[in-house]
Amino acid sequence: MYSKHLISIIMPAYNSEKYIGDSIRSVLNQSYHNWELLIINDGSTDGTKNEIFNYTDDRIIYLEQIHQGVSSARNTGLSHMTGDFFCFLDSDDILPNGSLMSRLKVFYKNPNISFVDGKVIHKNIFMNITIHEYTPKFIGYPFHELIKISNKCFFGNTWMIKREKCCNYFFNENMTHAEDICFYISISENREYNYTTDVVLYYRDSTDSAMTDFSGLEEGYKSLFLFVKNLKSTNYINIIYLKYRIIRIMFLSYLFDKNDPLKAFGLIIKYLFL
Repeated sequence: MYSKHLISIIMPAYNSEKYIGDSIRSVLNQSYHNWELLIINDGSTDGTKNEIFNYTDDRIIYLEQIHQGVSSARNTGLSHMTGDFFCFLDSDDILPNGSLMSRLKVFYKNPNISFVDGKVIHKNIFMNITIHEYTPKFIGYPFHELIKISNKCFFGNTWMIKREKCCNYFFNENMTHAEDICFYISISENREYNYTTDVVLYYRDSTDSAMTDFSGLEEGYKSLFLFVKNLKSTNYINIIYLKYRIIRIMFLSYLFDKNDPLKAFGLIIKYLFL
């Protein structure tokens, strides 16, 4: 029953030679075997390509492009995938052995759902210390929860997605931050979400994470806000609440993480006119 559906795993890679081997091996070790791993080398200048070529499994599909960013790399993977379901895996993170199977079982038990998430263990860079654990707390239609930037159904790019012909799966390539939640919002209207309590991802806390680029993060949230504001299916309350959430996140980031009160208070002024 479980082996008939192909799962596409999309892995963008940019200068990832240090950890990508761990990520690839975690896919090879999956208890569910009917998968394809699309690795998109986004113009790496280190030994990423050589590291990838250490693995010769026929289910690994190698794609290469000039450096255009993670959203473009994911779109390349989306355009080449052939699976019935798909998910994303960053090139420094790890799938536990049952990650694919545990999410697929939820789909089989709930044939009307479109997305399955799961528990995430947030680890340090060496993957030997747990920083915190995340388990979703939402079942149903996630559209409005995503607009709230709710952590009930969003940790990061961790959903497994049922591929549906009527849906356009595409990342905004102009966004370098918040592009994942923007993508989920774009595909989630009138579609159902569920989750497993099994661990589906070990997330590596990298020191060069995009979340440490505060100016880029601010621009990403601005793009997210404008995207939501222009949706026909959103409403005034959604927009006001999203504005509040973004201001709060970035205000506290600038004030406490960056110790920059001028930017923190300047952010409020900016968003009053958006």
